[in-house]
Amino acid sequence: MPVREGPAPVWFDRAVAGAFVLAAAVVVVLLARVDPDARGYGTHEQLGMAPCGWPIHYRVPCPTCGVTTAACYLVHLQPWPAVRTQPFGAWLALVGLWIAAIAAFDLLRGRAFLARVYELRLAPWLLGFTALFFASWAYRHLVGI
Repeated sequence: MPVREGPAPVWFDRAVAGAFVLAAAVVVVLLARVDPDARGYGTHEQLGMAPCGWPIHYRVPCPTCGVTTAACYLVHLQPWPAVRTQPFGAWLALVGLWIAAIAAFDLLRGRAFLARVYELRLAPWLLGFTALFFASWAYRHLVGI
């Protein structure tokens, strides 16, 4: 659908699509500059963030342990270590890159990015993401930290 026929004003559609592309570019650049932590979690510490308290205090992984590390592996073109580290993190990074690619395509082709977003059936996506989130947390418990 041409952007002028989209469900939102042209400037807003362009701003949202541009924000997705910019955010993805920033994350890719940041993750490309660090190395995935061999422990399977803690890569975020190289970005200046504090260590996660869950492994320190409870000796169990937090629900998002390994998400940054998995995304970092994916940015470094190592998909299997990404999935082994944190399946939810690998999938989240892949979907984020996919959405950014679609947004960039729509920006370049003059297509309505938000029309695609409005047509999505969010319930199956949210259900799938939630199931994968908890399954990945259980997986992290099984493989340890």
